[in-house]
Amino acid sequence: REALGEDVELKVAQVEEEQRRSHKQIEESRQRLAKLLFDGTQMVTNIQVAADLREMQRRAEEAELKLQRVEKLENEAKSSTYKFEEITSKWALAKEMTIPQELWQLLNQQQQQCALLLEEKNKLISELQQELKNKDEQYVWAIKKQSDDIHLLLERMEEQIRLMLKNYRHELLQIEKAFELERRELLDNNRRKWEEAIQAHNAQELEYLHARMRKVEEFEKQLNQLRVQDEEEYNSMKIQLENDVQNLERQLQQMKAVYQLNQEKLEYNLQVLRKQDEENTIIRSQQKRKLNRLHSLLNNLRTKLANQEKQFREENHSLAADCERITGQCKEVQRRMRHFAISDAEKFTEVWLMNEEEAKGLMRKALDADRVIHTQQLGLPWEKPRYWFLNNTGPLGHYKVKRMATKLAAEVLTVGSGEGGKENTAKVEGRVTPLRNISKKTAKRILELISDESGFLIESKLLRSLQALGRHERTLMKLDSIFAALEIDSEDDLYQLVDFFLKYKAQEMAVSQRRWLLGRRRWWKAHCPACWPSLQSQGSPGAEDVTDLAEDREDGGSGAQRNKLKSPRSLLGSLPSVYFHADDVLKILKAFVRGFDKLREKDRSAKEVLQVRDSSKDEEYWKALAHVIPKPTLKLWDALAVALEEY
Repeated sequence: REALGEDVELKVAQVEEEQRRSHKQIEESRQRLAKLLFDGTQMVTNIQVAADLREMQRRAEEAELKLQRVEKLENEAKSSTYKFEEITSKWALAKEMTIPQELWQLLNQQQQQCALLLEEKNKLISELQQELKNKDEQYVWAIKKQSDDIHLLLERMEEQIRLMLKNYRHELLQIEKAFELERRELLDNNRRKWEEAIQAHNAQELEYLHARMRKVEEFEKQLNQLRVQDEEEYNSMKIQLENDVQNLERQLQQMKAVYQLNQEKLEYNLQVLRKQDEENTIIRSQQKRKLNRLHSLLNNLRTKLANQEKQFREENHSLAADCERITGQCKEVQRRMRHFAISDAEKFTEVWLMNEEEAKGLMRKALDADRVIHTQQLGLPWEKPRYWFLNNTGPLGHYKVKRMATKLAAEVLTVGSGEGGKENTAKVEGRVTPLRNISKKTAKRILELISDESGFLIESKLLRSLQALGRHERTLMKLDSIFAALEIDSEDDLYQLVDFFLKYKAQEMAVSQRRWLLGRRRWWKAHCPACWPSLQSQGSPGAEDVTDLAEDREDGGSGAQRNKLKSPRSLLGSLPSVYFHADDVLKILKAFVRGFDKLREKDRSAKEVLQVRDSSKDEEYWKALAHVIPKPTLKLWDALAVALEEY
């Protein structure tokens, strides 16, 4: 607006003046309606003020009458007490009298005094009854007066509503008229401004059209100049490209010569590899002769083994009988323990239910008393409390059961063992708790190796007794003894053992891969020093890996090769199954025992842990039953009892 030369301040003043017209009408209407509403509210609330004043006067009179009544009762009690003591004191004189006439006169006096005392009491009772009747009449009069006030209040409210509706409609019509007048004025002003703006816009469009025609003529001249310049550049570029083609043809001839040289080098490398193959053939024949000698030694050892097995079989029969007898005794003891535990739990439940029923009976009586006090004595609404322990029946808590490492190992060994058919195997696989991200076949292979190679951890008597059992049972018994010796008794301990085997094998594979790559690099340098630079430059098979490995050793590792060597899990994940040699089991177990930092507990169960009930919330439950009535309610009861006694 400033660029077009319009007076901004003038327009702002006009807008404010237009707004003031409508707003002034709205403000006047709002003030009139507010005054009318205030007057009506004051007229309605006057009734309430008068009623409050009457109630205040009534309470003051009631307090004064109450003080007089209490004073009268106290005076009457003192006088009656004095008269009663006087009558009582004369009975002692009656015992001393011997003349009948005097005794008759004394009795008549006593009767007259008792009659006077009763007459005074009856008079006081009649006065109190008359006062109570007057109070009932005053109450009826107060109810009638309140009804009249309510009817008057309703009439004034209805009249105020009608008056407010009438005034609201009138003021709304006045506001609408003001807005209609303001709207017509705004439409006329805006229409005039629109016509002026259209005329100015048409003049500007005509000027823009003339300027565009001039620019089009200038652009045509520039295009002609650019065409001539591009033709000259095209000719110079064509000459330069022809020279580049001739240079590339000369370079092609040079590359063919280099290719011929590389072909001769590769033929030489082939001859070197054939010579290495002949050396490997000689070594293979030597290994075969050594294998024959070992076969003969194996036959001799087998004969010795057969003799020892015969001797151990005889000892096994006697030990198997002892083992069966001890196993039967152990099962009988376990059965009795379970029986006593079940009977104790049943007795505990019965005692719990009996005490709970008695406590809930007392609690219901207390709640009924609280309900009667609230509804009948206090006249307050009563809501039944909703505590968490009201709907509970029976002992709290749940039973927790631990699973043992031996039990989990038995389930893992059962998977895929072939015993019991395919159906049983499928059922067992559904029950087995997976060892996190470790495959079941790998875990089964590790457990079998531990069982076969850790016999020195088992007692000799137990080893002889295991000869008569099947392979599966023998493996489980061995693992049980080995776990007891290594203090492995939970699923987490078993997972740490299996995971330690996998990590150890992954590290060993990474080290062997590194050594193979370094050996390959040394062989190429030793047997073909002349070929090594060309292989590095041409990217021969294995040269890139060896170079990366050397850089990894010098610079601390970089790139994909460093990631492979530093992540053992990636090496294991790329193989279908992990192979563990029997000779490595003892080394891995020694390393595991040295790094196994678990806190070993002295008291632990051997096979199973009986169910244990969680009794942490028992004390809280019984305390909650005893305190079903809160302290504020008890204080309310005490205050009510004191008030009723005074009444």
